[in-house]
Amino acid sequence: MKKILITIIILGVYTVTFAQQKKGDVELGFNTGFNVSTVTNNSYTNSSNIPGVQSYRTGFNFGASADFYFSNRWSLKTKLIFDQKGWGNGFFSDANNKTFSTSYNLNYITLPVMANWHFGKKRNWYLNFGPYAGYLAGAKATDVSVDVKDYFQNIDVGLTLGIGTKIKLADNLKLLLEYDNQGGITDIFKMNDYSAVRNSRASLNIGLAFMLK
Repeated sequence: MKKILITIIILGVYTVTFAQQKKGDVELGFNTGFNVSTVTNNSYTNSSNIPGVQSYRTGFNFGASADFYFSNRWSLKTKLIFDQKGWGNGFFSDANNKTFSTSYNLNYITLPVMANWHFGKKRNWYLNFGPYAGYLAGAKATDVSVDVKDYFQNIDVGLTLGIGTKIKLADNLKLLLEYDNQGGITDIFKMNDYSAVRNSRASLNIGLAFMLK
């Protein structure tokens, strides 16, 4: 009888621990992070005509997320992010065809929609992947202080991949630590006679998440 009682207690603890997230649960989160971004193209060149692979620009992101659970292993996660992208060591040509060296700051409002796989003994690790769409909120050639938004496409589309972990702080509050990467699949320029130029961005993020009950 004692062994049966102990077994029931262990199973009860196991059920509470591993089934905290279930179908229909919704987890909200807020995060901020440090971005490292650049642009790439198929030719991988640096010339006065195409941006090519340039030096990196650092920035930040902040946003909110919602995670809709189908089980304790799978959920659909979406975010709304203010995302700083761009690159350094670029160039800008003025109306007199004079070329200046400059960095480019591109600010996006990004919406990724990702399948989120939860793993680990306590399902406290997660891996997510899916598409994203970003709206260009502003673009500036910083060294020459010129607004260049009209030269860029308003929408940037790509794929995102991320991995993270959750650390329990309280019954309904967790600390989020994650890394994610975005790779563009569309040309960011409106007029480009060379190979497509695409955004590339990696970030380290920290945030808080809580389950709606």
